[in-house]
Amino acid sequence: MFDSQCRAAGWVLLVTSSAALVACGSLDSASSRIASMVTPYRMDMVQGNFVSKEQLAAVKPGMSRAQVRDILGTPLLASVFHAERWDYVFTFKRQGVASQERKLTLFFKGDVLDRIEADPMPSEADFADSLDSGRRSGKVPVLEMSADDLKKLPAPAKKPEPKPLPPLPTSYPPLEPTGR
Repeated sequence: MFDSQCRAAGWVLLVTSSAALVACGSLDSASSRIASMVTPYRMDMVQGNFVSKEQLAAVKPGMSRAQVRDILGTPLLASVFHAERWDYVFTFKRQGVASQERKLTLFFKGDVLDRIEADPMPSEADFADSLDSGRRSGKVPVLEMSADDLKKLPAPAKKPEPKPLPPLPTSYPPLEPTGR
């Protein structure tokens, strides 16, 4: 009898462990399916100097470094070894969208802008449109009341007159003790 109980317990143990292994395999595949559907949030990454088409159109050869800096801002790269060259680099990375990269290089002779090498730059309006990541949902609410809606509002309650403040003291106590 003891031998049959041990054999039965062994079969139960074998079936239970087999079922557990099968369950782990299906759980593993289920978790990998869930992981493929759920992705972590990745922040939009903006680096460098954005230069618009309008800004670039305002920069002309013959301008001084100060004039160029007033229009475009400080360059991202101004090397000590390449003092006659300024580089403006802009990158924009967003999850699910191809990253954007634009480069602008200005070459100087002394203090005067000599030539410009640039990627095609978007206008400010085009760039602002590209920033909309589709997170908006629904219609944008009207943030202003019409004249008819204003008339429907109750009249504002009158505020009570504030009580006058007590008069200021004519003298103040000393800051340090007098018994020194």
